[in-house]
Amino acid sequence: MDRIIRIDVGAPGGPRVTEEGLGKYAGFGGRALTSAIVCAEVPPTCHPLGPENKLVIAPGLMAGSAASTSGRLSVGCKSPLTGGIKEANSGGQAAHYLGRLGIAAIVLEGEHNGSDLYKITVNTDGVKVEVDKSLALLPNYALCEKLKETCGDSVAVISIGPAGERKMSNSTIAVTDPEFRPSRHAGRGGVGAVMGSKGVKAIIVDPAGTKMRKPVDPEKFKAANRAFVEGLKRHGVTGQGLPVYGTNILTNVLNEAGGYPAYNFGQGQFDRAADISGETQAALEDERGGPGSSTHGCHRGCSIQCSGTYYDKDGNYLTKQPEYETVWAHGGNCGISDLDVVAKLDFLDDNYGFDTIEMGVSIGVAMEAGVIEFGDAEGAIRLVEEAGQGTPLGCILGAGAATVARCFGVERAPVVKGQAMPAYDPRAVKGIGVTYATSTQGADHTAGYAVAPNILKVGGDIDPLSPEGQADVSRNLQIATAALDSTGFCLFVAFAILDQQDTFDAMVETINAMHGLSLTGDDVVELGKTILRMERGFNASAGFTKEHDRLPSYFTREPLKPHNVVFDVPGEELDQVHAF
Repeated sequence: MDRIIRIDVGAPGGPRVTEEGLGKYAGFGGRALTSAIVCAEVPPTCHPLGPENKLVIAPGLMAGSAASTSGRLSVGCKSPLTGGIKEANSGGQAAHYLGRLGIAAIVLEGEHNGSDLYKITVNTDGVKVEVDKSLALLPNYALCEKLKETCGDSVAVISIGPAGERKMSNSTIAVTDPEFRPSRHAGRGGVGAVMGSKGVKAIIVDPAGTKMRKPVDPEKFKAANRAFVEGLKRHGVTGQGLPVYGTNILTNVLNEAGGYPAYNFGQGQFDRAADISGETQAALEDERGGPGSSTHGCHRGCSIQCSGTYYDKDGNYLTKQPEYETVWAHGGNCGISDLDVVAKLDFLDDNYGFDTIEMGVSIGVAMEAGVIEFGDAEGAIRLVEEAGQGTPLGCILGAGAATVARCFGVERAPVVKGQAMPAYDPRAVKGIGVTYATSTQGADHTAGYAVAPNILKVGGDIDPLSPEGQADVSRNLQIATAALDSTGFCLFVAFAILDQQDTFDAMVETINAMHGLSLTGDDVVELGKTILRMERGFNASAGFTKEHDRLPSYFTREPLKPHNVVFDVPGEELDQVHAF
């Protein structure tokens, strides 16, 4: 996995494909590679949709190998939503297929002129770029059905929906899952708009003729991977909770803790949370049945299997199992307690290419503005349809929650650096509030998941309602996450490696055996710091200061029920999170 493929969409005579070695980027994969290329080659002050920006698609270091749960794909660029650096992360089959093809990154660059829409095919014969205007404005599901006619369903597709083609700031890049459904998304930060700005609709990754990557030390790799899998299955979260109930197991947990943001972060509990909980969802999926109903992997080779497949009451596929953040964003955040409605909204988001978190929060802000009432399920569906069709109101919604708040005169926009907060209220889960404030990515729970020690008591036990110790917790988790995002391992392995030293050691040994390295835990930490320093440097050059590392002020003055707490981690402590 030592090739970087560059596609200059603005080259004279049409897109030009070049290939090069890793060069100065050697040793990097996933987020480390996307951020390194963006930091080195993209002017921080450029317009995100301009020719100077680049879109970098990079599998993690373990992609294409037999390492368990290692199929994550990183997508990086300057974000249209935040104006800073962005790494969005997705499951699906593409990362492993790129790894098997020996491709460390695909870089889309240059200025797209005219109206040509490109379809790119990557296989063992090389890279082929074709104009295909028949794909214009096709939603992701229809696009994949059309591509299947010529490519079959044993390939992976990386694509944008109408939202990306319209260059909306809330637009995703979809990745097909093992069933060739475009249900996995690099969701955050508007990466789909950057792909749209390059005129690229779809990248088809065909692994035919390739084999799984071989480790440098096969026996050591086999033993370490076996121990790693055993550790994942031994841990209560990765071995039991997530496979049985999926990520939505968190609904009841956060609601009981008073950290579940309901009605546009208006209160910390939702009185109908039980109706949309993971337990209810799993029971409904089991009752309706169907392949992969309540337990399913988003890519092959996953040992956790936290996903599922959501069928309607007649047994027809409706969408993949909505994640906790999706159920919250379109559910409790909007006062909606019907899982079928949430599933419908999830499908619409995936089909048009919207981030479910950003869209759910945008609708919540619109509800607070009185565009529709809280709890109006049909109205919420109508709003997502408008966004997908690009109506004037839909374009406002598709620009993200901060824009919706500005357009309708609403102060209470739960965003940091222009990106919507996920499903944890920072007043009642203060560690995640520190991450929201100080992450290089904008409000992003995955950047440093302090919910683990605050609420789940994984990797430590920190009082979620106290400001004490939260900055240290967030710092350590942001460093660890940046490193993990570079390997291709799923973030959820963190539950087991934080609690079980032998599982962490097994994961590191798997990497060492794969690449012939001798990394230690300290080396992993240093990798995380290196990535964050690069990203912080980019953001500083783009104009970000410590004043951008703050939550909206209403979180510091409006107490949240039921604990009646505000976010009170001092600014001086926030300023020290990245002081390493």
